[in-house]
Amino acid sequence: MAQSLSKVYLHIIFGTKNWQPTIKDPYDEKLFAYIAGVCNSVDCAAIAVNGYLNHAHVLCRLAKNITISDLLETLKKRSSKWMKEQHESLENFYWQNGYAAFGIEEDSVERVSRYIRNQAVHHARVNYREEIIGLVKEHGVEYDERYFWK
Repeated sequence: MAQSLSKVYLHIIFGTKNWQPTIKDPYDEKLFAYIAGVCNSVDCAAIAVNGYLNHAHVLCRLAKNITISDLLETLKKRSSKWMKEQHESLENFYWQNGYAAFGIEEDSVERVSRYIRNQAVHHARVNYREEIIGLVKEHGVEYDERYFWK
């Protein structure tokens, strides 16, 4: 084939270092908008970006010229730097090393996008631990829970 074609939707979740609840007003919405901008800057079209206190969700279309790990490295590095520049109280803002990334079928994009946009409502019922374990199980990913919370 003379050209490269792809259409891969990803739902990505990553958390703050030590699960610290540092994603708060007035920086939360700006942080999520910044992450969306970073996605777009590397040709990974951001569809929905949101989160809640200690984690972020990103739904994007993966560009054909970037790996998932390179995308996450870019998102985390740039957004962590941006957060630290917002206020001196955020100078120790960091993301965890790991992440979860799930391929999403095109007919699920709207449902996952709604889910991401409604994180505050969702987390009134379900804590992050229950959420991530549920998503991992839903997608049939094998995991060792001992490494989730370090």
